[in-house]
Amino acid sequence: MADWCVAKADALAEELTWQIGRPLSQSPGELRRGFHERAIYMCDVAEKTLEDVQVEPKSGYQRFIRREPLGVVFVIAPWNYPWLTSVNAVVPALLAGNSVILKMAAQTPLVAERYLEAFRVAGLPEGVFQFLHLDHGRVAKVIGDARIGFVAFTGSVPGGHAVQRAAAGRFIATGLELGGKDPAYVRADAPLEATVENLVDGAFFNSGQSCCAVERIYVDRKIYQPFLDAFVALTRQYRLGNPLERETTLGPMVRTAAADAVRAQIQEAVHKGAKRLLNMGDKPGTPYLPPEVLVNVNHGMALMSEETFGPAIGIMPVAGDEEAIALMNDSRYGLTASIWTTDAEAGVRIGDRVDTGTWYMNRCDYLDPALAWTGVKDSGRGCTLSRLGLETFTRPKSFHLRLSL
Repeated sequence: MADWCVAKADALAEELTWQIGRPLSQSPGELRRGFHERAIYMCDVAEKTLEDVQVEPKSGYQRFIRREPLGVVFVIAPWNYPWLTSVNAVVPALLAGNSVILKMAAQTPLVAERYLEAFRVAGLPEGVFQFLHLDHGRVAKVIGDARIGFVAFTGSVPGGHAVQRAAAGRFIATGLELGGKDPAYVRADAPLEATVENLVDGAFFNSGQSCCAVERIYVDRKIYQPFLDAFVALTRQYRLGNPLERETTLGPMVRTAAADAVRAQIQEAVHKGAKRLLNMGDKPGTPYLPPEVLVNVNHGMALMSEETFGPAIGIMPVAGDEEAIALMNDSRYGLTASIWTTDAEAGVRIGDRVDTGTWYMNRCDYLDPALAWTGVKDSGRGCTLSRLGLETFTRPKSFHLRLSL
């Protein structure tokens, strides 16, 4: 299945660009890199991960724990990275022995249909993977159906609450990957050029429409101004335009309402004293929103406290580690956070104190399939990817065999 999708990556990517507006130059990478890497890794570790768990020997008895599938897994996936977010649940759920029903966002229905094509080519038995195009009301009815054994949801915090309410009448588990307000902390010893290059990409790739996009940056005062100057200069190189043109590096947001929500955050921040550094020529009333960098920001502004999910970033100077830790933790979200430094010991020490599901050093906005993908606080609960993510889609069944009477 994964190989089929990669072989058709250019065609599938063009479909995706038409559906969400991501530049065509960037869309194939979602399939060729992240999607394929995650699918193949989960296949590679499945057999060992899902084998029976043997316990210490006991004379006269055979004892082990078997991991059994949950039944039917209902996967609800978003539009922003539809292949990447869905593969986190679809592939491990199937590997663990479940059937899967996929509900893609209304913005990206073709992704679900292409999955079915790929699985048919790969020889998956008919009915083991299915998709449904549904509105929100019908999603709740599916969750309430007695045949559903688990719900894997990726989306907004309000969406996560809706899933929980729909599942509340049944004793089934839910896995929730929700919003983020992911911070980055740049220490004084960070290599400036590489740090700026990675953080600009982490903030503005896919127009910032990523659950783990960098949304707020804290920089040691010692290097604040050179960091800021370099960050602004590199951001100015983005070209906003038609996503079907190869020269475009920043496409439209998914819809005008989404762009307007980011505009409102920028305007509120400016009203409260923030300063815009770019002003690259907005087109109000359209989904085309240029990138923006704001300074003189604080946590009393939605731009620094609520999910932005767009091409706008606030940057603050900090006195050092203690202030950075306090500000990174001053959020109701906790999906990812990153530190930029040459001191690995400090990276681990500070990471121990930051409330987040994934802690990066000198990278951001990437999911390693060998590591658990999880969030804390309003960023959700449960886990996908890694060996632990495979176990999510099973239940333990204990075998306690007395060998003679």
